[in-house]
Amino acid sequence: PLGGKPLIQHVLQASMAAKSIESTDTWVTTDSPEIARISMEVSGVNVLMRPPALATDTSSSESAILHFAECEAFDVLVFLQCTSPLTWPEDIDAAVRMVTHDGYDSVLSVCEDHGGWLCGGFTWQDGGPAPTRKRRQDLVPSYRENGAIYVTTREALLESSCRLSGKIGLYKMPRQRSYEIDSPEDLYELDTLMKGGNML
Repeated sequence: PLGGKPLIQHVLQASMAAKSIESTDTWVTTDSPEIARISMEVSGVNVLMRPPALATDTSSSESAILHFAECEAFDVLVFLQCTSPLTWPEDIDAAVRMVTHDGYDSVLSVCEDHGGWLCGGFTWQDGGPAPTRKRRQDLVPSYRENGAIYVTTREALLESSCRLSGKIGLYKMPRQRSYEIDSPEDLYELDTLMKGGNML
């Protein structure tokens, strides 16, 4: 649970509310009957049961995406991860628009890679700092993949077998909503922030 509801429900509700996604086109791929049950409780969400071989600790996201492509028809795929529960419907719509209107073959969500809990933004190498130490304001902006949103066309996916290929665009999300849950500690920290009303 996160913020009083199952973790997966946050991103499912964002998907269902996104204007760029048909109300009947939100899917969950899983091998877990419990996750399937929780997902179907969100009205209109479909479930594709994943073969056990594609649901191991070493299974790639691409294997699940390609399995989905074998089973379901689509023109544009929006791949969302439940470990990014601060994704908004507006984020999804903006990322989709980059593929459908701005000429990108695929898009991923990112956040600026400096400051806040990401620390100061200087790059270090083995043996010491990078040779040129510039003011943060003078650095060329760099971005960190935040794991929230990936968008690609069916054509690009099947041609490359990868969620990112062709002309790749970056959809920039605010760092404060780029919280990615990778451990129980992450879940506890975000739940505490949400309970305190300290999140956007």
